[in-house]
Amino acid sequence: MSTTGESQNIEQATSAITDAPDNKTRRYDRQLRLWAASGQSALESSRTLVLSSSATATSILKNLVLPGIGHFTLLDPAITTTADAGNNFFINAQESIGKPRAAEALPLLRELNDSVDGEAVLKDVKELLGTEDGRETIRSFSLIIAHNLNKDVLDELAELLWADLTNPPLIVVRSAGFLADFFIQFHEHCVSQPHTDGTPSLRITRPFPELLRWARELDFDSVDPTTHAHIPFVVILVRAVDDWRAKHDDKLPSTSAEKNEFKAQLRAMKHKPDEENFDEAEAQAWRVWSEPTVPGEITSLFTLPPLSASGPTPNQSFHALLRTLNAFVGSPGGPGCLPLSAALPDMRTDTESYVKLQNLYRDRSLHEKEHFKGILSEIFPDIAAEVNEDELDAFLKNAHQLRLLRGRRWGEWAKDKSAIAEALQIFPRDAGTHVALTALSTLLSQAPDGSAVTADALRAEVQTLVGEGVELPEEVDTAIGELARAPTAELPNTAAFLGGMVAQEAIKMITKQYVPVNGYCVVDLIDSTTGIVGTP
Repeated sequence: MSTTGESQNIEQATSAITDAPDNKTRRYDRQLRLWAASGQSALESSRTLVLSSSATATSILKNLVLPGIGHFTLLDPAITTTADAGNNFFINAQESIGKPRAAEALPLLRELNDSVDGEAVLKDVKELLGTEDGRETIRSFSLIIAHNLNKDVLDELAELLWADLTNPPLIVVRSAGFLADFFIQFHEHCVSQPHTDGTPSLRITRPFPELLRWARELDFDSVDPTTHAHIPFVVILVRAVDDWRAKHDDKLPSTSAEKNEFKAQLRAMKHKPDEENFDEAEAQAWRVWSEPTVPGEITSLFTLPPLSASGPTPNQSFHALLRTLNAFVGSPGGPGCLPLSAALPDMRTDTESYVKLQNLYRDRSLHEKEHFKGILSEIFPDIAAEVNEDELDAFLKNAHQLRLLRGRRWGEWAKDKSAIAEALQIFPRDAGTHVALTALSTLLSQAPDGSAVTADALRAEVQTLVGEGVELPEEVDTAIGELARAPTAELPNTAAFLGGMVAQEAIKMITKQYVPVNGYCVVDLIDSTTGIVGTP
């Protein structure tokens, strides 16, 4: 009889074990650890338009196809040349010469991931820009990536996409020889999962009732040595702050002398010199005087007006959550600060104490989540009905590190000569490479074969960009020398490097996780450096 009971228990236990991961989970296991199922879902529902099938463009696509974007379209009427056969790994070498480059690259790109849909369209983007149906086709994509696109066509494309808040972002990539830059055009980009190193508040100075009760009821003097050596540093600090306030008119340590006195108070609470949990509490004492009620960068978001005063915007729900967060902080029934995160750092304690602390934080975070949802339903009832639990959980969990980026239109910075001149003084190498690439784009728009590109022509064009009378740093001449040497050359190592960098930024834009580059990212593979200029 006992054997039967035991076998039933084993069966029940094993039935609770989840099934083995499916093929999709095994395939994407690594990246799921980076952006989770929500990010993967965003990737798989995305549609990316790539204007060119050059070595750089296909390298970018490689790094988007492998993680599983939903669909890509190669839009390129170019015919494969000998140069393409030598630098593009997605071309069948000599066999592809004389054939449509996009059609030749497509099969090898699709081989990378059979779950990704791809097509090659042998048209020039100018054809699409010339008709309303074509413009609508462009607008239907999630993201557009253009590599070395003709300057005039690029300006027209950027103007089209900038005209409406709902249009997709545009990533502009320019490269020649060992130099390159890229830029992301977007109106606004909201990130509720930035994955930064920001530390959530543990509410040391604003403890919730259950945490404060534990700290006050624990008899530090009479507990056994083992228990005393495993009191979590959070509880130690809450108790120390409570005792300090009782003796200092409810004020926290503020001066250097008071902070040192507070740390001395922590050391005096030790029973033995080697109690590492108290050492940890002293190391974490900065939380007592350095944790603001609301971080300044989050407070600034509360007063940031939406891009459109009337009508819906792509980030309407994010702005509603921001307004609700502001109301939550100031609500009478709230904690007077940001919602509590259930995440706890590692600490020196025993399992029982750590689990107890986890449960306290989890229960309080759920309580505050319900309070937040009540405010959201009251202020924005329509949006409250649309926001799903995963989106809400991600927002609340990362409330201390939310990001909202405002971008600018492609080419707008180039019109500000004083800003460019200032950047040349502060960041001579990065700004110098950027203006040299801009000058090259202008010259190539006049003569695509590069016949008009000389060092003198590039320097004259750069001088026009920054204004007469502005002294150019020597870094500009260094960049001009490289571009004059190889104005239309695509090097495999430059293409591969850009492929990784640009695809990474594209994934950030699609998943709305991590913080993308906001400005011109300049790449110099002669000196192996990168930098950003022209940040809004």
